Amino acid sequence: MSRILIAEDDIHIASFIRKGLQAAGYTTEHVADGETTLVMARGGGFDMLLLDIGLPSMDGFTVLKQLRGEAITTPVVVLTARDSVSDTVAGLEGGANDYITKPFQFAELLARVRLRIQDDAGGSPDTSLVLRDLRLDLRSRRVHIGDQQADLTAREFALLEVFLRHADQVLSREQILGHVWGYNFDPASNVVDVYVRALRAKIGVDRVETIRGMGYRLR
Repeated sequence: MSRILIAEDDIHIASFIRKGLQAAGYTTEHVADGETTLVMARGGGFDMLLLDIGLPSMDGFTVLKQLRGEAITTPVVVLTARDSVSDTVAGLEGGANDYITKPFQFAELLARVRLRIQDDAGGSPDTSLVLRDLRLDLRSRRVHIGDQQADLTAREFALLEVFLRHADQVLSREQILGHVWGYNFDPASNVVDVYVRALRAKIGVDRVETIRGMGYRLR
């Protein structure tokens, strides 16, 4: 089982990431400052570091520079609210393997985590999710139902991906919001219901089941 070190000083965001990764089968550790991040990353035993740039005591760029200067090659995905080109370039040229800006959808973060861990292990990541005649291609971002192709929006695609990764599992509205809309969402919103209706219209009404008082399930 892969171990991921989460370096994030925002407890709300860290908890959101940690719960999602653990649900996806990863073991996680959380640290909230740069100096502790550096110590733990140096100790090894982690398959990936999710590194916030705005850490106290030592910022993420400095942590990354130190690690790469010591020939520590653990894959690093930078998490930051900074979205300028110069910051992106600084992160990637400083040795980051990937870069994702806040706020983000958990589905996007999970896809990047899986890709980087599998790349580092020399494996080939799965490119399709399949359930009977329903196939979702992660690379081309296309959805096929038998011989037909369904035209989904980016958000509908992310919603279907979450359902396929949790097929036959009941997902609450809050879980779906967290996976598809990210940590910065309004739990009172009816956006999940709206998008489930839209998705049903495109892939088949009977595929997504409403579990009264609990949420939805892809059958």
